[in-house]
Amino acid sequence: MSHSYRLILGCPDRVGIVAAVSRFIAERDGWIVEADQYSDPASHHFFMRVVIRAESLNCPLDQFRRDFVEVAARYEMNWRLHDSAQRQRVAILASRESHCLYDLLHRWKDGELLFDLPCVIGNHDHLAEAVEWHGVPFYHVPMEPARKQAGFDRIHLLLQQHRVDVVVLARFMQILPNVLCQHYAGQIINIHHSFLPSFIGAKPYHQAAERGVKLVGATCHYVTEALDAGPIIEQDVVRVSHHDTIEDMIRLGRDVEKQVLARGLRYHLEDRALIHGNKTVIFA
Repeated sequence: MSHSYRLILGCPDRVGIVAAVSRFIAERDGWIVEADQYSDPASHHFFMRVVIRAESLNCPLDQFRRDFVEVAARYEMNWRLHDSAQRQRVAILASRESHCLYDLLHRWKDGELLFDLPCVIGNHDHLAEAVEWHGVPFYHVPMEPARKQAGFDRIHLLLQQHRVDVVVLARFMQILPNVLCQHYAGQIINIHHSFLPSFIGAKPYHQAAERGVKLVGATCHYVTEALDAGPIIEQDVVRVSHHDTIEDMIRLGRDVEKQVLARGLRYHLEDRALIHGNKTVIFA
């Protein structure tokens, strides 16, 4: 992947935003290789993602940032500028289920997903051998009912010690405390094994079977204080029938979960997911 800078912004919609951003980049010899934009008719809010070839700029990145402040202020923008050479540091949290974790490890090792992986944290220790085989430290943090707060305190400390940018819950079957959700707001990604908002909480496949659904799915979403109710990044489904048992649904759903989580994480890492209220704009 070529070296690039990604400019991500959102602001109240009005005439001249695209022209102002494009002119600013062009004045610095910036070569735009990708450009996406969306104007939300309900909120009258504008979103934009621009990818600039790094070597084309005639000024240092820090100077680009300082100069862009005036444009951002003029249009009341919330914005960020990301250097693709600086990989985000991702921590994966897992419980008993291994399929999502193993899939992410494979995609990371294969270079399909570009991030640094300083650690994996699990509340059971049976995944340690596979994780450490990949050269990644594994931390076993038990989550006993009477000592859950101590467990979450340990997890929070590990995330800070490893300077983690993004937390991925790869079927980590624990409800995070509010302090952790707030500290990493917009940076915690979960995979829930249902097509939200249907079947929130525990055992969604069992809930789906009881309702006789014809589709089961998975949802990748940002974690907030509200259970399984954060902004949705990606979803997909697979068809089932009355012939399928709960075990069949779980087996079929696992494949969907892996794919949805991988796509959702990629959208986040590549700054393709823009949060707006409790929704997202996805420039896939």
